[in-house]
Amino acid sequence: MKSDTGDRILDAALRSFGTRGYDATSLDALAAGLSVRKQTILYWFPSKEALLDAVIARSAGELADAMQAALDRAGPSWERVEAVVRSVFRLAARRPELLGLLREVARLGPPAATQMMAALDPLVHRAAAFLEQEMAAGNMRRHDPRLLLLALYSTVIGMVTEVEVLRALGEEPTARSLVRRRNDVLALLRSALVPPAASADGRDDPAVGVQREAEGLPLGLARGV
Repeated sequence: MKSDTGDRILDAALRSFGTRGYDATSLDALAAGLSVRKQTILYWFPSKEALLDAVIARSAGELADAMQAALDRAGPSWERVEAVVRSVFRLAARRPELLGLLREVARLGPPAATQMMAALDPLVHRAAAFLEQEMAAGNMRRHDPRLLLLALYSTVIGMVTEVEVLRALGEEPTARSLVRRRNDVLALLRSALVPPAASADGRDDPAVGVQREAEGLPLGLARGV
């Protein structure tokens, strides 16, 4: 278990890796920002690579916990897919550096990307089993579950991390734009996954309630995202 100092170092590294990038982050700059010596960072994490490993491990756990919590509260079938998408967009609003790290890890490739995927693999297995079950029941169109999950990941994370890119450029997304972006993703996924018969009543139309979800939120971010 990390001390407060170790956690502060991980927090600072996550912010820098997720916004500036791994290559642009130096231990000297991290130490200066934390008002500690570089040797203090190296006491907890013997190298920059070890620090990245620790950041990935903690972030993957946080991401998996957020998704699992969303799934635990969700209903059946499409509602579970929607719950995961909503949980990722909530993270984009509240923890943009976490989603920025995902983008950076994907850019870095192995071994960082391999470590991230290995940490998320149990959740991926459960998600693949769920999709297979829903397809067999006729609630979702037939696709290869693993390829479908890859497409879902690429679509959702790609859309979400654009928000972090905008922030890095000094353009703060509005509550309405973030909700609209999320609803666009949900509409795209629903059209690809849910057979027409399952959508006949329109109860799960992701375009419903944009104004309601964009109201009353701190710092211009949508609570319902």
